[in-house]
Amino acid sequence: MNHFQFSQPKLNLSDRKESYNGWADWTTWNCALWINNDQGFYSIAKECETYTDFLYEMQAMIGSFFTPDGADWGEADLTEMQELIEEINPTGSDY
Repeated sequence: MNHFQFSQPKLNLSDRKESYNGWADWTTWNCALWINNDQGFYSIAKECETYTDFLYEMQAMIGSFFTPDGADWGEADLTEMQELIEEINPTGSDY
C-alpha cells in the first residue's frame, strides 16, 4: 500500500494587486478568512493588540508562516489586517 502525503504549495496572489471579495487581494482575504473562521487563529488574534503581534505569535511562537491554503501571513495587507485585529480586540492599541 502506498501512502501519499500532500501539502498545499505556497500560494500568494499578492503580486497581483486586485481586490478580492472586498479585501485588498486574495492573500489578505484568505488570512482574514482563516482568522475569522478558525477558533485557534481567532483566539490568538483576540490576544493581540496589533497584526504585528499576531504575526509574531504565528511565525515565531507557533512556526506557522502560511494559512492552511498557502497564503503567507506576512504578505497580507497590513492596514486591513490591523483593522481586523482591532475589530476582534477593540481594547488593543494603535500600531
